[in-house]
This record gives sequence, structure tokens and C-alpha cells, in this order.
Amino acid sequence: MAWFVLVLSGVLEAVWATALGRSDGLTRPVPTATFLVALALSMGGLGYAMRTLPVGTSYAVWVGIGAVLTVVVAMVTGTEAFSVVKAVLLTGLVGCIIGLKLVH
Repeated sequence: MAWFVLVLSGVLEAVWATALGRSDGLTRPVPTATFLVALALSMGGLGYAMRTLPVGTSYAVWVGIGAVLTVVVAMVTGTEAFSVVKAVLLTGLVGCIIGLKLVH
């Protein structure tokens, strides 16, 4: 269950990071509210997962999932340019996340 919550929290990290970027310095109400709710849920889930999973592994997986998804969303929406190099590096990051799960 902790791994499921951790992955979901990583997804929510991408949600709050994207919403923060769209909030225009926390001045737009809907992205700001989305940021605050997703941030609270993401942190709560990370804290829950860390009760049974190692802190370092939990944090690395959480950040990795959030980072990969945030970049992918930015590339899909056109706010960040796609490149093969980015895709390869993101794939490597996903491999590292999977590796951390496998060695736990």
C-alpha cells in the first residue's frame, strides 16, 4: 500500500508543480487552489509512505515521478520543447525509479 500511495503522491507532485507554473505567481485563483490541494495531498502521501519505506528511497521515487511527469506534461502542452536527449534522459530516470523499487 505504501508504494501505491508513494506513486500517487509523485503524480500529485506533477499536478502541483504544473499548477504552480500556471498560477502566475499565485495570483490566479484556480491554479493556485489546485496547487494548494495537490501540494497538501502529495506531501501527506509522501509522509504516509515514509512511515514504512526508507526516507531516501521514498523521496527519490517521489521526486523522480514528479519531475518526469512535469516535464512530459510541459512537452505535451507545448510549454517546453521536446528533444530526443530529454526523452532519453527521462527514460533513464524512470529506469532508476523502477530500480529503486526492485531493490527495496
